Amino acid sequence: MNVEKLEFHAKNVRRNIIKMIYNSQSGHPGGSLSIVEILTYLYFAKMNINPEKPLFEDRDRLVLSKGHCAPALYAVLAERGFFPEDDLMGFRKIDGYLEGHPDMKKVPGIDMSSGSLGQGMSVANGIALAGKLDKKDYKVYCILGDGEIEEGEVWEAFMTASHYRLDNICAIIDRNGLQIDGKTKDVMSTEPLEDKMRAFGFHVITIDGNNFDRIKNAFDEENMVKDKPTAIIANTIKGKGISFMEDEVGWHGKAPSKEEYDKAMEELK
Repeated sequence: MNVEKLEFHAKNVRRNIIKMIYNSQSGHPGGSLSIVEILTYLYFAKMNINPEKPLFEDRDRLVLSKGHCAPALYAVLAERGFFPEDDLMGFRKIDGYLEGHPDMKKVPGIDMSSGSLGQGMSVANGIALAGKLDKKDYKVYCILGDGEIEEGEVWEAFMTASHYRLDNICAIIDRNGLQIDGKTKDVMSTEPLEDKMRAFGFHVITIDGNNFDRIKNAFDEENMVKDKPTAIIANTIKGKGISFMEDEVGWHGKAPSKEEYDKAMEELK
């Protein structure tokens, strides 16, 4: 799929993220918007998936460890055809099935329930190890936040992936530089991140995570790695695509007002 088509889908995804959060007056726009290109590329150009058979055994899997950014994943799944786009307006509603965090028992296309930060990589390791034991060739992609990786379990999971030489797993770290309490470098710096990931046994690729050409090159490189896991460190902009949300910590978990919603939708025309 060419870049123009990917950008078309990404813009639709951003529009639906804003619609969902505004409609429910609840949700996390900043970190959802920062991973739109990553998710769009995975679901439209990279992963072996089938919206008509969301649970087929040989599919590639995705674990959204930063589960509070479910609006991005839901919007991409709807755009890809896993469920009707109209269902997005049930996000965080009592009569809807799209909860604030992904639920694999309720939502077609969700491979793992997530939301308790720090745990996704451990689960992804289990799925990847099962694939090895079952002699399957599926890949497992795990998206983590750069604030999330301040948690200790993440680093235990990184050691596990390296110990078992899980070359069928790819950790994608959304390094947008912000978390709920402020800048990650001020709250608890994880730098030098590339050096740490290499020390933990990963093949490391650093990219502009909002650029489709860079994303494609990274996943092409990742596909060639053998006998070790890969970490793609994606430098992104929190709130990407909405001028007044970009790189603003206040948009971590806040719904837009009517005026802000109208302005955002105008920018995404």
